[in-house]
Amino acid sequence: MPSTPAAASAATPYGTLPRASTPAQRKPLSLPRLADMHARGEKIVMLTAYDATFAAMADAAGVECILVGDSLGMVCQGLHSTAGVTLETMRYHTESVFRGLHRVQGTAWLIADLPFGSYHESREQALRSAAVLMQAGAHMVKLEGGGWTSETVRFLVERGIPVCAHLGLTPQTVHALGGYRVQGKGGEAAARLKREAHALQDAGAAMLVLEMVPAALSAELTGELKHCATIGIGAGRGTAGQVLVLHDMLGMNLGKMAKFVRNFMQGAEGIAPAIEAYVRAVKNGSFPDDRLHAW
Repeated sequence: MPSTPAAASAATPYGTLPRASTPAQRKPLSLPRLADMHARGEKIVMLTAYDATFAAMADAAGVECILVGDSLGMVCQGLHSTAGVTLETMRYHTESVFRGLHRVQGTAWLIADLPFGSYHESREQALRSAAVLMQAGAHMVKLEGGGWTSETVRFLVERGIPVCAHLGLTPQTVHALGGYRVQGKGGEAAARLKREAHALQDAGAAMLVLEMVPAALSAELTGELKHCATIGIGAGRGTAGQVLVLHDMLGMNLGKMAKFVRNFMQGAEGIAPAIEAYVRAVKNGSFPDDRLHAW
């Protein structure tokens, strides 16, 4: 089997996509494979991507999970928060990423965010919204919050839709949280976050993003959640994996860089080597450094 499909290897007026991660190099990621990585303690590497080319580059660099995040509202659309992102916008970008992966025979696991307002009304609304993203090419959907979301997660999982949950700093409800602040600090707040995490695991969530959660609490939760892999962003190195926004890790943030971000373009010869450096750093545990990137 050739290493790249004809469509990707032929020159075009607008450049070419990178070489594929062929089956000989890496088997397609799946829920059982991700669960096995979690059980063995191998770090899971996640990165956002919003278009075909960057998705293909991330896949070729060894990124295992690509998140079409509603962060695209801020980095692509120039919005002040993720709350303005629509389901139609998420469908468009999910399709774009899926096409990029398909074109290069990519093997990454594709996750798409359910945007604000697309799952809050009812479980049935969540199912309809999730179906839109799954039909666009997503393997899994992600939703934010705990408590009431557990039953929504259960409803989706029972209908064959894999779910990634998200606790801690939840950007869709940042106004209710009082801004971009660390979550889970203090006994009561930590206990509530732990209860919500366990409830989401019990409901069937296979992954859980922990954003801006104290490193000690994240590590403790990671040890307790045997069937739900924690993915940290500003949550310390003790999680089962890490995620960053693509533009942040490439040093392309238009505002102030968050504490938990590392600019992997520094010292790199290009974007592809920078993404490869991110993959290596997550895998070997050198990123994040809790002294620099966590609370």
